[in-house]
Amino acid sequence: MTHPTTLSDAGAGTPSASPISSSTSSTATRASRRSWLRSPVVTRIVTGVLVLWAAVTLSFAAVQLAPGDIVSLLIGEQLSTPAIQAAIRQEWGLDEPLYLQYLHYLWRILHGDFGRSYILNTDVAPLVIGQLWPTLKLTGAALVVTIVFAVGLAVLSAGRRWGSRAASGLELVLASTPSFWLGIMLLFVFSFTLKLFPVAGDRGFSSIVLPALSLGLAQGAVIGRVLRKGMERALDEPFALTVRSWGVGDLALRVRHALRHAALPAVTLAGWLVGGLLSGAVITEQVFGRPGLGKITVDAVLARDMPVILAIAILSAAIYVVLSTAVDLLYLLIDPRLRERRTRR
Repeated sequence: MTHPTTLSDAGAGTPSASPISSSTSSTATRASRRSWLRSPVVTRIVTGVLVLWAAVTLSFAAVQLAPGDIVSLLIGEQLSTPAIQAAIRQEWGLDEPLYLQYLHYLWRILHGDFGRSYILNTDVAPLVIGQLWPTLKLTGAALVVTIVFAVGLAVLSAGRRWGSRAASGLELVLASTPSFWLGIMLLFVFSFTLKLFPVAGDRGFSSIVLPALSLGLAQGAVIGRVLRKGMERALDEPFALTVRSWGVGDLALRVRHALRHAALPAVTLAGWLVGGLLSGAVITEQVFGRPGLGKITVDAVLARDMPVILAIAILSAAIYVVLSTAVDLLYLLIDPRLRERRTRR
């Protein structure tokens, strides 16, 4: 026979343990959620989304604040007809209040609808996206040139008297030379004189070498200068003497140890210069006669084709956000101390 007090004690004790475990579990869940929200990846993605939203908002404001009639602005050089005017008013919702026009514009952009070019008589999105890959290919090749040139120049010249002076002079010349002028000089030497590379077009690997060099060398010179100064400071640190005492060679010390210590400021600068690669690609494509966003951008500006101009501006902002976000996340791979600091917070 069970004693009554035993049942009452058991009944009283069972519910008293549940709130404690439930409270502990909910506290752990909230802490985990806060830790996830504070993660650098989430923070950077949210920041990128806000930047894109700002770019889209500015493009809408540019149309609304531009002098003259919005319909005439969007028609550009195309002959205006009542049918075209009615189509533009319906597309942009110009008969609605301003806030509804803005929401309607955001909704269209989110669905990849950048409107219609009435000058070219085609939808803008397929037109721009069709020319996006050549520009991205050139930008990526130029980024490779930038990294290889900056790292190579810094590793070979840092801490060496004459090497550092020669590198400093080369960096100054390249950084002060416009990319289109450097491209013209490369064409004159390697295409017209030596006939090693094609003059224009996009026909295989050889056709992208000179455009990538003209676009990437100037950026590499700027980043290389910062990287070289950082490596010189790193080579004077006590850890460098310790590594040398282990019998590690000079090149291994520079590549495996000093380069990592010096990379963070250079990566920070690279994040700011990514936009220069993208905008420079538009000009470089014109110099080398390559397909891409360069030609349609120039044609759109000359023809005042506003829907195409707005689409290219928004797309360029999106590419810049993606590339700069990737550069920012490299911080966590280069310097583990940043990960530990985020974890403590």
